[in-house]
Amino acid sequence: MSVIAARGGRGDNGAVQRLVFVAYPGITALDLVGPHEVFAVTGGYDITIAAPTGPIVTGRGPTIMADRSVRSLRGPIDTLIVVGGNSAMAAARDAALVRAVARAAARSRRVASVCTGAFLLAAAGILDGRRATTHWQACDLLAHRHPAVTVEKDPIFVRDGDVWTSAGVTAGMDLALALVTEDLGREAALRAARQLVMFVQRPGGQSQFSAQLGLQSAERDPIHELQTWIAEHPDQDLSVERLAGRVAMSPRHFARVFRDDVGVTPAVYVESARVEVAQRLLETTSLPVEDIARAAGFGTAETQRRAFARRVGASPREYRDRFRPARAS
Repeated sequence: MSVIAARGGRGDNGAVQRLVFVAYPGITALDLVGPHEVFAVTGGYDITIAAPTGPIVTGRGPTIMADRSVRSLRGPIDTLIVVGGNSAMAAARDAALVRAVARAAARSRRVASVCTGAFLLAAAGILDGRRATTHWQACDLLAHRHPAVTVEKDPIFVRDGDVWTSAGVTAGMDLALALVTEDLGREAALRAARQLVMFVQRPGGQSQFSAQLGLQSAERDPIHELQTWIAEHPDQDLSVERLAGRVAMSPRHFARVFRDDVGVTPAVYVESARVEVAQRLLETTSLPVEDIARAAGFGTAETQRRAFARRVGASPREYRDRFRPARAS
């Protein structure tokens, strides 16, 4: 059995913010450890891990030692973060834990969740009337169980006032970097990203869906091969009619088969693939934005800008600016 002990970070000048993670048995270890490392490397936070009882056995094995009981939390908290895992839905039915989260949240300047930790915030009523997100596989369930919550399936994290929610697993580190940016400034967040070899801080609006991850999901060989071809030829005519012709299907049948296999429409997939090509070119070349738009298949810089607004939450130039400071060091 491996054991992870919690350690808080303190700045040299003693000016720290009190940050509390709420965990419980069955969490995903990375939902906690990933954001914890982001905050810890800054030295600007006094970090506490609170749990219902003693050691926390995570969903995939490592055991995390909590600092204290969640029910024993007292005093004001700067940031309260509830982490997620496969057991989050069961934890959200633990009335005593939900009450403890609600009490701690009432004393917190800011409240957040990682992945399915959103289910506990929702159970505590904290997300009522707010926008929120969670792991893409759990978005429909969150919306079904909590109709007062406006669930956004696409972003990697969502901010609604003083409540922040993130998508699954590694998105918690993006959320943590955004919180560090708000607390300590952009340079502190970039230093943390460099320390953790995170090449770029993804903006919250960036899509949870990745065309390259989608490539692994198609079960039919023709669709899988077509996805490979799309990635290699983003500047070609990738209309439904042309793509259907490549796999010898009618456009209507192709659109249905593609959506069933991949989980999104061909148009959404193509736009995601082109955005990823443009991102790589923005990150690794000094090509003008207009040239990148043509190479990625957008045709015009304006079409590319609109696609980035939908999928990344930033313009191509803003994306390049975000990447380059981290890359420069």
